[in-house]
Amino acid sequence: MRLITFTRLGSSIAEIGARLPLDAGDRILPFVDVAKKLGMKQFPSDMKTFLRSGDEVMNQAKSWVASNGDHSDLLLDANTITYLPPIMDADKFLCVGKNYRTHLEELKRTNLIKEIPQEPTSFIKLNSCLSGHNATVVRPKGITKLDYEPELVFVMGKRALGAKKSEAMDYIAGVTILNDLTCRDLQLREVASGSRFWTGKNIPGFGPLGPEIITIDEIPNPYDLWMTCSVNGEERMRVNTQDQIWKISDILEHFSRFIPIEAGDMFSTGAPGGVAVGKENAEALYLKPGDVVECAIDGISTLRTTIAE
Repeated sequence: MRLITFTRLGSSIAEIGARLPLDAGDRILPFVDVAKKLGMKQFPSDMKTFLRSGDEVMNQAKSWVASNGDHSDLLLDANTITYLPPIMDADKFLCVGKNYRTHLEELKRTNLIKEIPQEPTSFIKLNSCLSGHNATVVRPKGITKLDYEPELVFVMGKRALGAKKSEAMDYIAGVTILNDLTCRDLQLREVASGSRFWTGKNIPGFGPLGPEIITIDEIPNPYDLWMTCSVNGEERMRVNTQDQIWKISDILEHFSRFIPIEAGDMFSTGAPGGVAVGKENAEALYLKPGDVVECAIDGISTLRTTIAE
């Protein structure tokens, strides 16, 4: 199932539903309309509540998607909706850094790290920086070294405290994509001052997320996925997730030792190697106004962002 958060044309009310990739084109099944049609008085209206409602609600939604022909009168054309970040109000969105061997080498070479991690490390992506699929993201005045980072994100489906590696996947609802847009100038200054990555990664819009949460039953092996990034149709990156150093089992066990990780929380698992800053011609590759960036789990889902001045 492909879970989305969206608004309808002419409305500012956020809703949840499913994207159906049909032969006639993408259609959207709004859960609120199905629930109303079936006489259900209560059904979660936001993604975090939906995920925290447990397996019964998830399975109910899956049954609606499987029998979408019964609800064809409710389907919306995908062109009539605006995608929002699938989860807009996570309690915790932890981004695991330095997690691909190839990217680790880039960071060392460009002085963007001062230490080699011996365990999973993370910084926080703020909800206020998130943007949805097909969003236009403004590059603020004075920022010129704007880089792209396609990342695989694991979305929690239930509460974890003291989770063990062997059971980590039992907690995962699905995966989505983050383009961890980064201002390299600000990041370099933060590293030099000894602080974590805050300013350069949390400017409004600098967290394109989505377009959807792909439920984990549609992902046979999360460590055999090709993460790609294209700019204006030119492929810049293609790296397999098997290159990750810390897997979700390591990450969840580490962070849930003492901190409860709730349904709707997210772990982004790091950028692959191949970002602009790691290239000899980096200045020519940094994102500029008018650029269209596509970050993808190849063959599964694509997140599109347009950069504006």
